[in-house]
Amino acid sequence: MPAGRRCRPGDLAPARARGGTRVTALLVALGAALGGPLRYAWAVTLDGRWPAGTQLVNTVGSGLIGFFAALSLTDQAWALFATGFCGAFTSYSAFAVQAEERGLRLGGLYAVSTVVLAVAACALGYWLGGVATAA
Repeated sequence: MPAGRRCRPGDLAPARARGGTRVTALLVALGAALGGPLRYAWAVTLDGRWPAGTQLVNTVGSGLIGFFAALSLTDQAWALFATGFCGAFTSYSAFAVQAEERGLRLGGLYAVSTVVLAVAACALGYWLGGVATAA
């Protein structure tokens, strides 16, 4: 498509090499359709006085993001797995609300432990991804 020309709804222009907007949006939606319900199921099953389900999904999701980053995924794969699946699978808003609801002491412990676990999982995932690509 020539520079400066806007895409109209009826255009059937092929996706660019880095991923067309419509294709990318569909990939994000597909990933989110898988990640969101999985997060909900884990949270409902495991959350209690300590929000273990939310902490677990945020830790696992951070590890997956690190892993995917190390793999140097294509834009389309990143949209599906990282932005779509991991974006819906993890939950900053639930984490923030749950930390605040637990008060200063328990909420602070929850916040710090979640951040430490998530950063460690991301680093581990990145390392594992590097090992996987080197093999």
